[in-house]
Amino acid sequence: MVNNQFVRNKFGFLGEQFLGELNKNAVVTEVKAKTEIIREGQKNKFVPFLIKGSVRVFTLNDGRELIYYYIRTNDSCLMTFSSIFTDYTSRVYAVAEEDSEIMLVPVSIIHDWLIAYPEINRVFYHEYDKRFSDVMSMVNDAVFHRLDKRVLNYIRQQISITGCNPIKLTHREIASNLGTSREVVSRVLKKIENEGDISQTKEGIKLPLNENVIQG
Repeated sequence: MVNNQFVRNKFGFLGEQFLGELNKNAVVTEVKAKTEIIREGQKNKFVPFLIKGSVRVFTLNDGRELIYYYIRTNDSCLMTFSSIFTDYTSRVYAVAEEDSEIMLVPVSIIHDWLIAYPEINRVFYHEYDKRFSDVMSMVNDAVFHRLDKRVLNYIRQQISITGCNPIKLTHREIASNLGTSREVVSRVLKKIENEGDISQTKEGIKLPLNENVIQG
């Protein structure tokens, strides 16, 4: 059974008939942290909507990740949705950052709804605006910010997503997500720790209590 509050918050404007169809056709699944949801080149059978949790969407280049954006509670994956208008093939990887609950809607049903309920496009236009902003932020970060700023922004972002401060992040994980090496990240972390922007303990990487994290 689909989470009724989630459905009404996101799709209530489409009316009771649509909500009935959604409950009939959607599937809800629990996904454990670090589980791959979809991979590049895989055929998309469903459009995912995140009821709770966090999902990282990225591509790989020579084994290094380039993060496009994070799907957060109440969001959907725009790149999965866009693929249903072409060849249904995923151009990204999506991995659960934490234990997550996901609603899956068959792409064939989405096609039918776009005709029968054209106002559903409002959902995807909203997602497009958010994802475009995320990608632009990623590009600006990569082009204009030094690596120490990018590492610090990444830590802030992860703390904002998970609500955990300190947060468990390995140097290798940060390096993979930012497209650099573990050794470089270790040097950068030591530098920003010496500058007082973070502290590294057994519990993880911690921001000062008065630090404003990036809100998603």
